[in-house]
Amino acid sequence: MTYTVRTERVTFDSAGHRLVGTLYRPDVQGRGPAVVVAGSWTTVKEQMAALYARRMAEAGLTALAFDFTGFGESGGEPRQLELPDRKIRDIRGAVTFLAGHGSTDPDRIGALGICAGSGYVAVNAAEDRRLRSLALVAPWLHDPELVREVYGGTDGVQKRLDAGLSARQRYEKGEAVPYVPAVSTTDPDAAMFGPFKYYLDDKRGAVPEWDNRFAVMSWPHWLSFDPHPAAAGVTVPTVMVHSRDAALPQGAQKFHDALGGPKRIVWTDGTQFDFYDQEEKVAEAAGIAARHFTETLA
Repeated sequence: MTYTVRTERVTFDSAGHRLVGTLYRPDVQGRGPAVVVAGSWTTVKEQMAALYARRMAEAGLTALAFDFTGFGESGGEPRQLELPDRKIRDIRGAVTFLAGHGSTDPDRIGALGICAGSGYVAVNAAEDRRLRSLALVAPWLHDPELVREVYGGTDGVQKRLDAGLSARQRYEKGEAVPYVPAVSTTDPDAAMFGPFKYYLDDKRGAVPEWDNRFAVMSWPHWLSFDPHPAAAGVTVPTVMVHSRDAALPQGAQKFHDALGGPKRIVWTDGTQFDFYDQEEKVAEAAGIAARHFTETLA
C-alpha cells in the first residue's frame, strides 16, 4: 500500500540553534512509527534526505529530513562546517522533536542514514536508547586506513589536516572563514575533486538550496571521525544496503561484522550516486529500509 503524503515545515532546537526540517506524514490516524533521515556530508534536506523521507512516508512511516547546524535553512556558524560531533548532536535533537510530535509513538523511532549520514546516525544509535531501529544506505564508514586510501596516503591526509588547522587559526584571529568548493572538476583543493555529476547537475543534486562550499577547517574533524568503535554498541535491529561498486564496501562489511545486535547486509549493484536519486536503486534501497522499519517498529 502506498500512502498519500503530507509535508509540514517544522523547526526544533539543537544546543541553542534553530534547525529547520520537513516532516513527511502518511495520511493515517493516530500515533505511529517515525524515522529521522540524514543525507551525505555537505548536503541539505532537499537532496537525498528528502527523497528517502518521502519514500518512508509513502510506506506509512512519519519521516523527518532536516538541515544540520550551519547548513541550508538552519542556524549556526560557521556555515558549511562539517562537524561530525555536532551533526550527531543534531540527530539527537531530531529524535527529541519526533518523540514529542503528536503523530509519533515515542517508543517507535528509527533512523535512516545515506552515505556519510550512516556514520552519524549509527554513532547516535549506540548512545541514544530512544532509537529502536536503524537502516544504512550506501554507507560511507571510514576508518584511519580507509581515510589514507581515499585521501592520497599519509601525505594527502596531512596536507588536508594542515590546511584545516591553518584555516581554524585564521578564523580564530577574526579572519573570514576559508572555503573551497564542496565539489569541483577544476579545483583540486575541493572537498570532492572529480566528475561527481550528482552534485553538479541541476536536475539531480545541484538544487538551489545547496551551497557548493566546504569550510576548510572541517578537515581535521572529518578525517578523524571513525564510527567503527561505536558498532558494537549498536544493539538495535540494523539493515545495511550497499554495492561492491559503490564507496567503501570494505568499510561497510567491517562495520556490519562488528554490530552488536540483529543485523543484515544486502549487497546489490550500482554506483554510490545511483543510491542518491536513481529510481531503480532508490526504490530498492528505500523499499528494503521501509520494510525493515515496518517490521522492527511494529
